[in-house]
Amino acid sequence: MSLPSRAEADALLEEGYQRNPGPWAAHSRQVGRAAEAIAERHPQLDPERAYVLGALHDIGRREGVTAMRHVLDGYRYLTNLGFGDGDDGEVSAARVCITHSFPVRGLIAGSGVWDCSEEERAFVARYLETLTYGAYDRLIQLCDALCLPEGPCLIEKRLVDVAIRRGVNEGTAAKWRETFAIQRELEEAIGCSLYALFPEVIENTFGLDPRRTEEH
Repeated sequence: MSLPSRAEADALLEEGYQRNPGPWAAHSRQVGRAAEAIAERHPQLDPERAYVLGALHDIGRREGVTAMRHVLDGYRYLTNLGFGDGDDGEVSAARVCITHSFPVRGLIAGSGVWDCSEEERAFVARYLETLTYGAYDRLIQLCDALCLPEGPCLIEKRLVDVAIRRGVNEGTAAKWRETFAIQRELEEAIGCSLYALFPEVIENTFGLDPRRTEEH
């Protein structure tokens, strides 16, 4: 199985943060925790695997402040560590470094500048063309759109946050529509709203602590 242990994933994330401090590491931890919580309710997902994939989805940011290049840096880094695509049919940690940014398969769904060579960009395009997304790809795509560094929030807030920082393009609307389609799929599988699992969404979205509502 092309996956590090939970302890190894945490160590890789901490080492990456030391190389390139920033909110990306806290966001990655929150994505891992959210993926784990959803997987605990999902009949086909393993919580431990979900956590590791979520925690490492942005590990390419260990290489510095980059835009879309981080997906390729993460894929290469984890592949070199032995966590790349194998023959077992499972979604690898390296694969999710790329797929998390593309709910719609295709480069147009990327958010941000393509700060890499044409050859590298073409590699990502070809790689996406070979894939059929599975449940773990979809889970991490959704959790990436669910989590700020502070924790889960209203998905719309996170999508707008990314758009403000990285801009929009002709693929943005399609990417957003697909994100909400994934939300519906997951909610059908777990039998409840995703937000029911994360009461902190209220505070993270609106700055209102639900535990204090009775005081006002």
